[in-house]
Amino acid sequence: MFKKIIEYYNGFDKITSLILKHGLNFCFLISIISTIILITYNMIFNNPYIYYIGIGLFRLSLIFSMEFIICSFVADSIKKRDF
Repeated sequence: MFKKIIEYYNGFDKITSLILKHGLNFCFLISIISTIILITYNMIFNNPYIYYIGIGLFRLSLIFSMEFIICSFVADSIKKRDF
């Protein structure tokens, strides 16, 4: 099953793989920002608002990354379908 997913991923169109790559880079950037906020909370400030902002951004980056992955598979399957 995992082998089938890898083969399907390697067969992506160029534009779909480019959008997936840039989307995952964006999510990685958001997770780095949230990590910096959480380190700031741990080291400097002990304000609970900073903690909730950091955790919220990290959850947002995980949700966006999963959406980029799932939507790229769906969009590629729609593109390759013959009507």
